[in-house]
Amino acid sequence: MSEVTLNLRVDGYTNRVLGVVKEMFGLRDKSEALRKFVEMNGDSILEREVSEDVVRSVISTSKAHIKKHGMRKMSLKELDKLTGL
Repeated sequence: MSEVTLNLRVDGYTNRVLGVVKEMFGLRDKSEALRKFVEMNGDSILEREVSEDVVRSVISTSKAHIKKHGMRKMSLKELDKLTGL
């Protein structure tokens, strides 16, 4: 697991929630509380690891797209037309 150093500015409510999480789990500081909060709730937003099936699907879709369209790039005009802008 790689770690990243962040300098965060949070509102009062967030600060209180982190304080409660810190006390509930006997953590050293609010960075550990934030890590614990994300551990508890993060899976509802983002999977921890990508499954092999998802990787295979992306590779398959990419290969099919390249076979059909090659490495052709879309112009901004084509993109606007496709998205209806």
